[in-house]
Amino acid sequence: MAKAAQKITLSPSKDIPFDKLVLSQSNVRRIKAGVSVEELAEDIARRGLLQGLNVRPVLDAEGVETGMFEIPAGGRRFQALSLLVKQKRLAKTAPIPCILRDAASDILAEDDSLAENMQRVALHPLDQFRAFAELRAKGQGEEEIAAAFFVTPQIVKQRLRLASVAPALLEAYAEDGMTLEQLMAFTVNEDHDRQIQVWDAVRNSWNREPHMIRRMLTETAVRADDRRAIFVGVEAYEAAGGILMRDLFQEAHEGWLESPALLDQLVSAKLQTEAEALVSEGWKWIEVATDLPYGYSHGLRRLAGDPAPMSEEESATHAALLSEYRALEDEYSGRDEYPEEIDARLGELERAMERLEHRPLIFDPAEVTRAGAFVTVDRDGRLAVYRGYVRPEDEPSEEVAAQDAEGAEAMGQGGDTNGAGWLPGETVITSGGQPVGGERPDEEEDGALKPLPERLVMEMTAHRTLALREAIGRSPDVALTLLLLKLVTDTFRTSNASGSCLEASVRHVFMSAQAPDLKDSVVAKLVHERHAAWEAELPLGDDAALWDYLTALDQGSRLALLAHCLSFGINALHEKVNPYGAGISASGLTRRMAHADLVARAVDLDMVEAGWEPTVDGYLNRVPKARILEAVREAKGEGTAQLLDHLKKGEMAIEAERLLKGSGWLPEVLRRADLITLGDAEGAEGQGEDTAVPAEVDLPAFLTAELTDSVAPMIAAE
Repeated sequence: MAKAAQKITLSPSKDIPFDKLVLSQSNVRRIKAGVSVEELAEDIARRGLLQGLNVRPVLDAEGVETGMFEIPAGGRRFQALSLLVKQKRLAKTAPIPCILRDAASDILAEDDSLAENMQRVALHPLDQFRAFAELRAKGQGEEEIAAAFFVTPQIVKQRLRLASVAPALLEAYAEDGMTLEQLMAFTVNEDHDRQIQVWDAVRNSWNREPHMIRRMLTETAVRADDRRAIFVGVEAYEAAGGILMRDLFQEAHEGWLESPALLDQLVSAKLQTEAEALVSEGWKWIEVATDLPYGYSHGLRRLAGDPAPMSEEESATHAALLSEYRALEDEYSGRDEYPEEIDARLGELERAMERLEHRPLIFDPAEVTRAGAFVTVDRDGRLAVYRGYVRPEDEPSEEVAAQDAEGAEAMGQGGDTNGAGWLPGETVITSGGQPVGGERPDEEEDGALKPLPERLVMEMTAHRTLALREAIGRSPDVALTLLLLKLVTDTFRTSNASGSCLEASVRHVFMSAQAPDLKDSVVAKLVHERHAAWEAELPLGDDAALWDYLTALDQGSRLALLAHCLSFGINALHEKVNPYGAGISASGLTRRMAHADLVARAVDLDMVEAGWEPTVDGYLNRVPKARILEAVREAKGEGTAQLLDHLKKGEMAIEAERLLKGSGWLPEVLRRADLITLGDAEGAEGQGEDTAVPAEVDLPAFLTAELTDSVAPMIAAE
């Protein structure tokens, strides 16, 4: 007969007064770092003891029970109870639920203590997220939940946001199909359909990095630090019904504005309001534009205004600030450096005085009625108003000027030769809007190299034209040679001179096709600063005074001024060829490009030093994949290019931008012909100072995750 299995007998439970319990020396938990007793005590005070203590009778030397009980398992709970007793929130004789182990048991006290700590299974994070969501659904607020579990309200918000991700993605996370960091990335966009769409796109991709998920979820949104968002204000955007996507897991990130169209409407409306506030100043026209292109004031005359005087109050304030500034300077003049608080105060005083010294300009009222202003948003998201520009058609005719001098009022102060019916004080507000670019043709991803898009070539040659302009402006000898070339060509080939003994002019070339960042480029700033410096020196209002000024200039200054003026006639632009006679011919365009390359060689032009880089928006996203791979291949080698070959267009452009950063690579249209030789790989890869391929390429993990140890270094070094 089979022997019956012995039944298991569990240790009995018993309520034991607190003052009969002592902590056992057999408790294996000895390290106290990271163990919080205070929080557990507060939790026990709120909800009671959820788990009893494991105790054994204390025996004396003869093995007789003493009536006291030791605690080998549950020491942290006992310490929390002790704290409550010490705070007189729990009675010393309060009964404590315990599991009583037989003193004669074969199981050691250390065994019980170790088992209790090792047999624990931590709660899966998803279960915690869902539990928080259940508490929230049953009426507990975020602050209440945070207080109950001793976490910050921000953590509760994060857990609730994670629980709100699409159920299919939560299941993938529960089954270890994605990491917690990836799940966190999906919280930036609350649209479940879009979340699933992005997950389907990346789940089998090499690139499943959280930053890529965030980028795909926000690709149609506008960052909150965009200048338009700063100008309007996120609060105003949300008040208008706009949705702000926030990333609760990146504290430094301010979020994304989900409705770019609404944002643009708010920007236009606010600019319109600001423009209407200027009407009272009496301008004839006000042009409103979110972006002003480089050269927006070309052909317009700038009014010369006088700074408005300070009021008595402003003068007194300025004097007080200056007095304090000089007193602090005198007090600390003998020290090597100012104390931190004094240095900060001096900075505050300087800024306050600069605000007072920066005075608005006062213009001649007669000139204001024929001039206008531009209203736009600057690169820092602040309102920018540029006043006092006169269009050529608004310049007074000789007849009107004569009548103005005699005091006649029949034709008005504006002298508007083309503005019939316009009366002073009727300001016309217009909006130029964004420049409209040509549509991109559909790509045929057959791997073949196709010509670069024509508008892209025009934009890149605009960069080159501006860089040449800056270089010519600081190269008087080259400028003089260029001028002589023009004069010799005109003298010996054709002559159209009339009304003067000499005709030699510079026609300011305006770049109609240009990238949005051209006006903020390094070379644009250099040209503007040089132009402003000369403009401040020249007596432009009086021809006789200007003649005397130019005559008195030393030879070096005369050449420098010649170079600067000549630089504005530089035209290295690619333009559409018109076979019907209007515009430039094919042969003319070829000659212009060759001529521009001669000048580039003479001034040693380097487009890398001029600030051009192959960015996603400026180049890589606007050419076929074959062009992107060609660029990476030339700059980083065939192996690196092959690693990108499987990526989609957008991902490939992003990775290519990172790989090409600082490589000095340039597309053909920006390279100098004299630095390119057949079969010379280095010359084809760019013309910056550092064009050599590095020995090792810092490849992202998703590109090298499944490569063998021997293959990856070979590809990286290729």
